[in-house]
Amino acid sequence: MLVAVLDGGLAGRPEWTEAALITGRTVLHFAPERHFRDRIRAAAGRYVTADYDRGDCDLKLDMSAMPQVDSSSFDLVIACDVLEHVHDDAAAFREIHRILKPGGTAILTVPQRDSPSRTDEDPAVTDSAERFRRFGQHDHVRMYGDDFIDRIRAAGLGVTQVSVEDFPPDAVKRLVLHPPKISSHPLATNQRRIYFASKKNAG
Repeated sequence: MLVAVLDGGLAGRPEWTEAALITGRTVLHFAPERHFRDRIRAAAGRYVTADYDRGDCDLKLDMSAMPQVDSSSFDLVIACDVLEHVHDDAAAFREIHRILKPGGTAILTVPQRDSPSRTDEDPAVTDSAERFRRFGQHDHVRMYGDDFIDRIRAAGLGVTQVSVEDFPPDAVKRLVLHPPKISSHPLATNQRRIYFASKKNAG
């Protein structure tokens, strides 16, 4: 879905294309997908990769506490399928707000149960098998629901949700944005979404 956006797949939203978001900009990319890194590095003015565990990134960062990163230092933060691993996601959203420049954007995606749904989380759940059962993966600490957008807004970020339905049918088919077969699993994420969180301009 991110590829479709950056390639200009959303009609009438030129502010979300690669040229607007990345070209010449300062970019912080969490858990960088290998197929995106070269593309973003080639376009960005400054490109920094980060992860909590991986050794192939520029910085080792805990998203919920990033004292190594100056305030208002990045135009763009990318975190695709990362926040479900972060124990204190409210702190992570506040940190994203802090490190974004005024007018900056964060691109966020998470595994998210189909609507209608609420986020399921319980800090007491530490057993890998129980996390897999409740949250879909042994190292996930929650399964997000429709209230994900409210959690972003609570940090003072503006947010726009983009769904598969916002893309033209040819892009949906070409990039397989809609699952070929709808899953009936209780943790299914058939309704794929991407979130653009923005920090207000100063003044």
